Amino acid sequence: MSGKVEWSPKQAQLIMQPFVHTIDWLEGTPRSGKTTAGIARFTRHLISSRDTNHLVTAYSAEQAYRLIIDGDGFGLLHNFSGYVKPSHDDEGAHLLITLPQSRFGSERSVRKVYWKGGGKADSHKAITGMSLGSVYFCEINLLHMNMIQECLRRTYAAQDRWHIADCNPPSPQDPVIKEVLEIQDCSFLHWTVEDNPIITPKRREEIRIACSKSPFLWKRDWLGERCIPQGVIYWMFDVNKHIYQDMPNRQELIPIEMYFAGDGGATDATSIGCYLVCMTSQRRHKLLRIGNWYYDGGQMAMSDQARHICGEFIPAMRQKTGMRETGIMIDPACKALRLEIDKLGFTTTKADNNGHDIKGTSKGIKVGIEELQNSINDGRFYLVDDPRYGVEAAIKELGLYCVDDNGNPVDAYNHAMDEMRYGHNYFAKTYGYW
Repeated sequence: MSGKVEWSPKQAQLIMQPFVHTIDWLEGTPRSGKTTAGIARFTRHLISSRDTNHLVTAYSAEQAYRLIIDGDGFGLLHNFSGYVKPSHDDEGAHLLITLPQSRFGSERSVRKVYWKGGGKADSHKAITGMSLGSVYFCEINLLHMNMIQECLRRTYAAQDRWHIADCNPPSPQDPVIKEVLEIQDCSFLHWTVEDNPIITPKRREEIRIACSKSPFLWKRDWLGERCIPQGVIYWMFDVNKHIYQDMPNRQELIPIEMYFAGDGGATDATSIGCYLVCMTSQRRHKLLRIGNWYYDGGQMAMSDQARHICGEFIPAMRQKTGMRETGIMIDPACKALRLEIDKLGFTTTKADNNGHDIKGTSKGIKVGIEELQNSINDGRFYLVDDPRYGVEAAIKELGLYCVDDNGNPVDAYNHAMDEMRYGHNYFAKTYGYW
């Protein structure tokens, strides 16, 4: 393990309980410490397992690596420090772990831990034919059922068959409950912020106050209960209709401008979107969000975030389109991110946050939301998935971003949503749709 960790009673219970169930199911609020404890339990299983091949799957391969393999210093890469190296074979990228008898109490043996995306309908094809000993399902409710079922099939021949799944409370009607949790032999542990030992009393109170402003947030993010958000803002967004799996043919949509828009946070999430304005053969403009850099760890310095954005994300989008951006528009409230990006030789401007907009009876942010709703309805706005900079954060927030009883947008699950609004504001006002 990576240094000394003070575990909460709930975390210690999970880590040390015997491996007697098919799936250990961890469900509860964000920031409850369930994933960190889940990684430690997975580490313990890998040490004792007689099987060689294992899998971590999340919505995207990048997410699986970031959340479980790296885990902000608590992932497998760190837990097996000195005994692990990244590797690659015919089955894909993996951690190659060599366990010495002297430390781990077993014969010198090898473990391979693969990481793969599981959010798409065809994700399961990447593991067809593999033989696995165990699987870590990260945010299992965001995975495609094809992938979940294929993973369960791939472990049938394991000597020590086992799985672990974590998630925030899904909707009560989520298929993963009926098709997995209620069918498989599962142990169930419920988690709240109270179970996370690194959350200070001050931070815990901040979370409690924030959650108390919305009945939905109180139930889901404080109590950890399953509930259906009322008044979802972008209810018209259809994942089967408004997402391109690949970049459209340039003969169908002619690219005319590329730019970036972003919402940044020092302790909250940072979301940067790459936007491509295209023209149809009917000379109608469409806006494609073709990539998204999203960080929700709350532990990466703003200077480090800027280096990832400027050193990796922006160059990747330039290569993807063969174009240079016309601007990098950042939330005016996030001066720190703007400053760090500017230091790296890029030029940022303040994003249009609808601060002075009035349209009919709507003011401010509501105007921008309504205009984005119109573009979704009219077929002017689409997401484009990307193998590395995909749509998982947007999909998650699109299903949770809602209004309160007074019709005001709830200040939660809105980092990608604010970034999308900023990106769309520029498009709509520049190309005459507003």
